[in-house]
Amino acid sequence: MSSTFVAQASAAIALFSTQTIAFAPSHTSLLSRQHEIISQAPSSSSALNMESCGFGKIDIDENAPRSLPPFEAWCAENGVQKMDGVELYSEDGVDYQAVTTVDIPAGSTVMYIPAQLCLHSSTVGEELCAMSPTVQQAADQLQKIGSGNSIPDFYLFLKLLIEYEKEDQSDYFPFLDSLPRLYFNAASMTDFCYECLPPLVFSLSRMERVKLENFQNVLQKVDLVSAFNKQNLPLLKWCFNAVYTRAYADKEGQGSDVTLTPMADMFNHGTDTEVEVYFDEGGNAMAYTTVDVPANSPLRISYGCPTNPSFLFARYGFMDDSSPATFCKMMDIPKTPENVNMGMDFSKMLFYHDTGDISQEVMDVVLYAKVLANIKYSPETGDVKQQFYDAHMNGDEATKAAIHEAYRYETIMAIKKHVDTFMDQLIALEEKSAGKSFEEHPRLPVILHHNQFVKETFSKVQQNLDNAVAEMGGPANGDGGWGGDEWNGGEWPAEEYNQEYAYME
Repeated sequence: MSSTFVAQASAAIALFSTQTIAFAPSHTSLLSRQHEIISQAPSSSSALNMESCGFGKIDIDENAPRSLPPFEAWCAENGVQKMDGVELYSEDGVDYQAVTTVDIPAGSTVMYIPAQLCLHSSTVGEELCAMSPTVQQAADQLQKIGSGNSIPDFYLFLKLLIEYEKEDQSDYFPFLDSLPRLYFNAASMTDFCYECLPPLVFSLSRMERVKLENFQNVLQKVDLVSAFNKQNLPLLKWCFNAVYTRAYADKEGQGSDVTLTPMADMFNHGTDTEVEVYFDEGGNAMAYTTVDVPANSPLRISYGCPTNPSFLFARYGFMDDSSPATFCKMMDIPKTPENVNMGMDFSKMLFYHDTGDISQEVMDVVLYAKVLANIKYSPETGDVKQQFYDAHMNGDEATKAAIHEAYRYETIMAIKKHVDTFMDQLIALEEKSAGKSFEEHPRLPVILHHNQFVKETFSKVQQNLDNAVAEMGGPANGDGGWGGDEWNGGEWPAEEYNQEYAYME
């Protein structure tokens, strides 16, 4: 271990005491005694004795165990500090997360990681480009093919490959040996897994795989990695997944860095979060609580919008059952500036899981982009589509509500047609996976879990739509051409519209 790399805890910011708190959870606690808590006391040595830890080449086989105790010792000896009671917890010895065994008030710093331990993409990029001009050539190639925004991630990907090849001579060996081996995300799926994905998550997953393919292609230019490992797809996937599932992207206004942060990468995702991670001007990472956290609770951050579980599934490989809603999966609406202004966004066009409610943005976008797009201009009504757009942009809720009322049936039928078609697709995908071996396709259970969540949501939406059509006197099966009252350019009471569509808001 190089002397410049090892940082004494006493030289770091003294955020925490070094006293160890005993773990004694109740029998009803989340952290029951049969589960594993990693609690590694800091060594008195200022440098980690790599040989005494029995290190060797990292085994990246999906069934290989993660090595956590040496990792915690390495962190402690290099200046990482944790609040007393913050531990690493696992139910199965495979997946680990940060938890607290003590009450923590909001605004408390629970973890500190010194800058020299963090792998900042900007710093790593400078280091690697100085080592060989071929690194910049690879980055330039990513830029040329339209993947310039992934260059920071590529630098970290390349850094992990180089450190992997150093084996136990790498300063980061304990960190690499602590990383997960088994992933369930898009980059890890088989071709058959892709056949079982609905359109949106298929598209998102394909984007992840294309990133991996781009990295592999431009890696061929780099002379810092062995020819064998440039073609070692399991290793490339492992490094790619480590970066894309564990690195922090700087928040807006903090630059374009992407950072691998040992120990701070142990916070799981939550719809309701307890922790945020911040990087100061010196590059040090600090995690602090945003709410009061009771003892025996997880410490979680947000990996992304909780109403877009398909993205979380494609990128990270898990299904967040606590997601309150999911994107409505309408993929046939063009992303024009006008449609975006109407509310076209993954985080806004939502179907709600528990109730089957439909967000107002779905109603607005479908009416504007689908229904009114097919309404011909007439001298009596004028350009209804433009009138609706202007009312939306100007906050004229009365006119907007009146147009919604005039075309309520057509709007609901357009949504219903989409929902009915998508439900048929989900059933077909479910049938496709029947009888397949989970051993051969270990990601299939997670895919089926995702599809079931979406199916439950769409089923409730479908029932609501059927009820609405029946109440309006139209056929629930979508046949027939009955429509609502025609728009005559006047104003209808907004209260009438809001009351009738309360179930959708």
